[in-house]
Amino acid sequence: MKAKLLIQATAVVAAVVFGGAAFAKDTFKIGLVLPMTGHFGPSGQQVTAGAKLYMAQHGDTLNGKKVELIIKDDTALPEAAKRLSQELVVKDKVDVLAGFGLTPLAFAAAPIATQSKTPMVVMVAATSRVIDASPYIVRTSFTMPQVAMGVAKWAPSNDIKRVMTLVTDYGPGHDTEAAFKKFFTESGGEVIDSLRIPMTNPDFGPALQRVRDQKPDALFVFVAESAGLALMKEFSNRELGKAGIQLIGTGDMVGDDILNDMGDVALGIITSHHYSVAHPTETNKDFVEAYKKATGDRPNFMTIAGYDGMHVIYEAFRKTNGEGDGDALLAAMKGLEFESPRGPVMIDAETRDIVQNVYLREVKSVDGELYNVEFDVLEAVNNPVDGK
Repeated sequence: MKAKLLIQATAVVAAVVFGGAAFAKDTFKIGLVLPMTGHFGPSGQQVTAGAKLYMAQHGDTLNGKKVELIIKDDTALPEAAKRLSQELVVKDKVDVLAGFGLTPLAFAAAPIATQSKTPMVVMVAATSRVIDASPYIVRTSFTMPQVAMGVAKWAPSNDIKRVMTLVTDYGPGHDTEAAFKKFFTESGGEVIDSLRIPMTNPDFGPALQRVRDQKPDALFVFVAESAGLALMKEFSNRELGKAGIQLIGTGDMVGDDILNDMGDVALGIITSHHYSVAHPTETNKDFVEAYKKATGDRPNFMTIAGYDGMHVIYEAFRKTNGEGDGDALLAAMKGLEFESPRGPVMIDAETRDIVQNVYLREVKSVDGELYNVEFDVLEAVNNPVDGK
């Protein structure tokens, strides 16, 4: 009798603990954790728009199961990202965590992914070491060293020998500064000064006046996309271009969605990045047209990260026939190769990081609109951690 009661009690406990998981067998759940409001809200909204476009194009049913996208606003606070990720895993029983718009947010959520063995698709956070925060992380965005390397190697062979750097003062900015210095100096250039700007309420005036006074050949810039317009306005006001100072950097400062708002001051800016709406392939043209039709706006590199992140998740679910656990889904993500609107993409099977082309681009006017027009490419670039 005692044995029978024990079996019954165990069955009741199992039903309580795993009841949600049993229900979830009919639904494939993706928890999207991003800043949707506040200073970084526009970036989170762009990632979400890319994810939703992918679902609209490829359906919300996979292997006979309904795909549910659960969106949570972490307001760019690490403690909120951690709490919401835990709620998504424990309460909502999501199969995949995704999103993570800033490095501290990804770091905060990483232990949840590890403990629950839930794949965590990082769609934005671009500091190199994010990938090491959990063995369950897969990155579908880019890394700052990966994109900084292109313009750093290009500049010294194009009459840019003396450079100052200006970056946003947080993890990705430090990552970008270090990578640019490394590859620029190895290629024969000299960094004569390095400036850092606060992430909130940045005042570019004093820093750009210092640049004008020191008269480098170029100023290398990494700023969060939301600060790009303010930077361009001050660059124009201080007349750095007229002083012969070339503006170079990563593509964040000349985001495709805000480029036309910058005006002629943006013309001639050289950047290296992994995506441009002007990327000349049919795959990208179709993507841009579909996004414009859905939203009325241009996509940008945030949009493509959400779009490709969903592609990785969908393909992994297909490969496991909808029956795999977290480990099976993770294994299915490793080594994935596909043609993205940005170009050929691979998830490195060993590092779980993204391998992709990095393009050199110049801002040009085409048919009355400004575009980042590609003129060279570094193919199949890994995350160049420790100079690799």
